[in-house]
Amino acid sequence: MSRIAETFARLRAAGRIALMPYLTVGFPERTSTLDLVPALEAAGASLFELGIPFSDPLADGTTIQRATQRALENGITIADCIATVAELRARRVAAPLLLMGYYNPLLRYGLERACADLAAAGGDGWIIPDLPLEEADDLRQLAAAHQLDLIMFIAPTTPPARISQITAQASGFLYIVSLTGVTGARQTLAGNLTDLIASVRQQTNLPLVVGFGISQPAHIAEVARIADGAIVGSALIDRLERLPPEDRVSGAAAYIRELLSAVARP
Repeated sequence: MSRIAETFARLRAAGRIALMPYLTVGFPERTSTLDLVPALEAAGASLFELGIPFSDPLADGTTIQRATQRALENGITIADCIATVAELRARRVAAPLLLMGYYNPLLRYGLERACADLAAAGGDGWIIPDLPLEEADDLRQLAAAHQLDLIMFIAPTTPPARISQITAQASGFLYIVSLTGVTGARQTLAGNLTDLIASVRQQTNLPLVVGFGISQPAHIAEVARIADGAIVGSALIDRLERLPPEDRVSGAAAYIRELLSAVARP
């Protein structure tokens, strides 16, 4: 059983959903991720989405755009992101670690090389928001050969026929985009999220993890009624931006504990 599958099975048995923080590798400082991930895991985070900085993050709003620009200024490359995964494993981080990024840097690095290096580092998969299903076969097959998952997206605008195509190829879990638009903390989640989750549930037994817009315990509680996990990204980055450097790790951990108050399944 993969780390991802084991994590969701354990949480399901405990009556909880997964909380998955997003962190841009190399933000706010070049080595910040190495301090933040162990602290957030100790606070109760279940999986991690680690962002590869890119100059054109088309799925991301202004908050994560700022974070990726800062990471690029700090000199972070895809090789650094893979090395960060390896160092986190050396520091005894046990949670699943997935790299999130855009396809061009991965293609430039080399798909085979990227999958081999991420697997050797102890990573668990890829989240590539600009890679459409029709062009995903090469990476999906290489990832599978290295026991990595390629996480696929389903959005509120995804037609039923295409949901069937996506679920047939998916592994690990499905990333359910909670709203139309880019990432960014919101006050409310989309009203049709329950219907979207129900539609996807009919076609797969994979865990369903909701992202985009989640920022407060009430959102987590709403997700806990219908899905298997929640991703918090922009709101966490916002918190890190506002905290003084000496309080970033403890403040981020406190925020994760606040969100964890709502992860129990009804």
